[in-house]
Amino acid sequence: RRRKLQMEYNEKNGITPRSVKKDVRDLIAVTTKVDPEQMKIEKDYESMDDNELRAEIEKIQKQMKKAAAELDFENAAVLRDQMTELKKMLFSREG
Repeated sequence: RRRKLQMEYNEKNGITPRSVKKDVRDLIAVTTKVDPEQMKIEKDYESMDDNELRAEIEKIQKQMKKAAAELDFENAAVLRDQMTELKKMLFSREG
């Protein structure tokens, strides 16, 4: 009954139903609570030299692996994305 009413309403108002399309990352970002300690940065990434950036990438990679080992995949995904951005920044400087 409800479906029939909805279909009639859609037809009357010229509405074409379509499904919602979101990336998995968008959904994870909405549902993830990140530990404030992990987001704490002593120095912004743009002002770091290449060696400091490499050290930060290693640090984040260790945190990511630890989160994955603890089955905290949402946090691991956030850290992975952060690490990917740092690698892009580093490679854009080098080449």
